[in-house]
Amino acid sequence: MKTFTLDEVQDELIGKIGTPARDRFEYNLQIDLVGKAIRDTRLERQLTQEELGKLVGVQKAQISKLENNAANMTLDTLIRVFAALKAKVQLHVELPNISINVEK
Repeated sequence: MKTFTLDEVQDELIGKIGTPARDRFEYNLQIDLVGKAIRDTRLERQLTQEELGKLVGVQKAQISKLENNAANMTLDTLIRVFAALKAKVQLHVELPNISINVEK
């Protein structure tokens, strides 16, 4: 019986690193992790979706959408949610001629 490394299995099932399929998978995984972090932190802080929504200035449904599919969020909303959860937010953008750091 042949054995495979985790990297080999990922390359076969998801795609090799740097391919569009693998990039999509990695992006979606990161978005899911952001949504999970919002939900877990909200619950840790003993806030309902409605209470967090009031702190942020959005409806409960928007918080639910963020927790379940964070891909549809705006950067402004994301920063406000994390600020309401008392999280430190750091954004780093690198372009060919400029590097931008934003902390909230």
